[in-house]
Amino acid sequence: MISVMPAKAPTLYPSSQRQLLALGERLRLARLRRAFSAETVCARADISRPTLTKIEKGNASVTMGSYLQVLRVLEMEQDLMVIAATDVVGRRLQDAGLARRERAPRRPKVVAIDAGLPTLSSPTRSV
Repeated sequence: MISVMPAKAPTLYPSSQRQLLALGERLRLARLRRAFSAETVCARADISRPTLTKIEKGNASVTMGSYLQVLRVLEMEQDLMVIAATDVVGRRLQDAGLARRERAPRRPKVVAIDAGLPTLSSPTRSV
């Protein structure tokens, strides 16, 4: 048997922790509205019961994939497509034309021209 250490939850800002807690609660309520037991969701999402409990409590150590699996079972995975769909700040920065690092232009290739210069294969005589 392989021993797996539990994942350490990342440190979150309090506002982020509240958002994750609210997401977990919304997922729990969605499961209950569908009259799905926790065991049913776990079996369909291929996750353990403790993992579902962590998800419904908004635990930050649970993988994004597990959250996505639960969303899929609840037929809510399309809600994930709304996240970061509109990047308002990024578009404003792009539209403002802030200076960005650009690559230097390529140098032209140097072409060797045979101007009758002596080469190693044809030695010249000195007089």
